[in-house]
Amino acid sequence: MFKVKSLNLDFMKYRRQALLLSAVLLILSLGLLVFKGLNLGIDFAGGNLMQVEFASPVMVAEVRESLSEIGQDQAVIQSYSENGVIIRLKIDDETARKEALDVLRSKFPGLELMRFEKVGPIVGQQLRKEAFIAVGLALLGILLYITIRFQFRFAVVSVLALLHDSIITLGIFSLTGREISLTFIAAILTIVGYSLNDTIVVLDRVRENSRHLKQWGILNLMNNSLNQTLSRTINTSLTTFLPVLVFFLLGGPVLANFSLALLVGIVVGTYSSIYIAASLLSEWYLHNPVK
Repeated sequence: MFKVKSLNLDFMKYRRQALLLSAVLLILSLGLLVFKGLNLGIDFAGGNLMQVEFASPVMVAEVRESLSEIGQDQAVIQSYSENGVIIRLKIDDETARKEALDVLRSKFPGLELMRFEKVGPIVGQQLRKEAFIAVGLALLGILLYITIRFQFRFAVVSVLALLHDSIITLGIFSLTGREISLTFIAAILTIVGYSLNDTIVVLDRVRENSRHLKQWGILNLMNNSLNQTLSRTINTSLTTFLPVLVFFLLGGPVLANFSLALLVGIVVGTYSSIYIAASLLSEWYLHNPVK
């Protein structure tokens, strides 16, 4: 295990610079989301469905490799028999659909097209609305729980840190043009859980040290709490980051976007636990001390 008990880093010395950096990143991310938007995948934008059967058994990876030649490596491919697969393609025009079929026929002679139809998005408008409501209720529940377990201030900065991590992750996906699919939603939910857990560990130590508030002052109390939990934060981040990095590098296109979202979330979530939640809480205490 990585130990940093001997360190006494002055995190709060740079709290305002960190908050300014985060504010800039949030503004840029929101700007990208508004003006550039997201590259919605088949699950959100719909596409076309092809049911094909091959002359001999074929692997899903072989079909995906062929489709990657025309930029369809993110197609949803489901095998239903040794010789048959169902393919969902993010393709809108007849020429592109014909191109996909042609490349498959060139790679797999004897291929038969059993079914071809246009399909709508899995995540419809109603489901999106319900998802937003569910997320809102979840954040409200988090706010209520942390208020009861700790303090209202702790709850507010925790929720703000979660929003910070999610928005920046979305901004990076907008900037890079990475595809948004249902697996990305799973990654965002994982990031929220990971970031919240790390933030709670830090804030729990702050609460334990709060008896020294008058003696240390809020900035020293926050620095001591962060240094005391730093080993745990680094160890947790590294043990999560490294296997996800392997997935990103070696997992292929199916896991690439999911892994990238987790990698960004781990880095941003660790940063927000140390700086965003702690810095916001410090500024709040400095401007409105607890009486």
